[in-house]
Amino acid sequence: MAQNKSLSTQEVADILHVSKSTIYDLIRRGEINSYKIGRKVRFTQDDVDSYIARSRHEQSVQPVRQVDVHSALLSPEQDAFPSLVISGQDVVLDILTNYLHQAGVTAQRCYLSSFEGLLSLYEQRVTAAACHLYDAEEKAFNTPFVKKLMPGVPAALINISYRTQGFYVAAGNPKEIHGWRDLSRRDLSILNRRPGSSARILLDGQLRRMGLDSRMVAGYEREMRSHLTMAAAIASGEADLAIGTERISRQIEGLDFIPLLEERFDLVVRKEFLETDAADRLLSILRSPAFRKEISHFTGNNYWDIGTIIAEV
Repeated sequence: MAQNKSLSTQEVADILHVSKSTIYDLIRRGEINSYKIGRKVRFTQDDVDSYIARSRHEQSVQPVRQVDVHSALLSPEQDAFPSLVISGQDVVLDILTNYLHQAGVTAQRCYLSSFEGLLSLYEQRVTAAACHLYDAEEKAFNTPFVKKLMPGVPAALINISYRTQGFYVAAGNPKEIHGWRDLSRRDLSILNRRPGSSARILLDGQLRRMGLDSRMVAGYEREMRSHLTMAAAIASGEADLAIGTERISRQIEGLDFIPLLEERFDLVVRKEFLETDAADRLLSILRSPAFRKEISHFTGNNYWDIGTIIAEV
């Protein structure tokens, strides 16, 4: 096979003996390089070879170590938690963790939702919790939830990015879906995320704001594991719409995206953490030109406030 041949997602999946959804997960986590021709994701043979080499531990950068964290409120027997842990589900956090390793900071990752992450931060089971939760009543991101889920705990919100949330719909938008009010239509079905996820909280807040009963929304009970799986399901015709981020919509063929609001994606820490050397290094990395350049490859996010302490509560 020629080294400069363009490979499709299916061809790479066949080479690695995995599913296409696994390849999309590798892209999301930044574990395999890719590029786009129009709306189609493509790879070179070098991209595949590099991924295989890294999988054989031939890379110089220490891999991100994942740990499992559960809320003690829900799982009282959970063991005491280790040192510096970053919670959240964005690939930028994986990159940040690797930069921390290179800066001499022992950091680990867990992949909790925003809601679960804040509970774990309240219980001091994580050091930093990524958060992108919208309060429909206050019309504000993150700060209202930090106040409610971390009562009495001084906290700081460090901005990571801004990104657009909206509806995934089939290419061409055949059902002519335009906004939140379309959720009241009886001819539409949706896909949902599990309770505690940002998309679920956003949806529930909008339904409450409009006075709509979730039981009247077809498909409300159909829960998917990720934005990526929801987007793929919408593209294949399993339902008419789902809520997710714009960036994921660019990875799936047969999909259109209807923007609804710009969300703020923050990293929440206890204020006392800001007094540590690890916090100094974390903020220095976020604000560094090298880090910004690397994450700029992830289109669909705006990083103009990255590393800024956007709020204190």
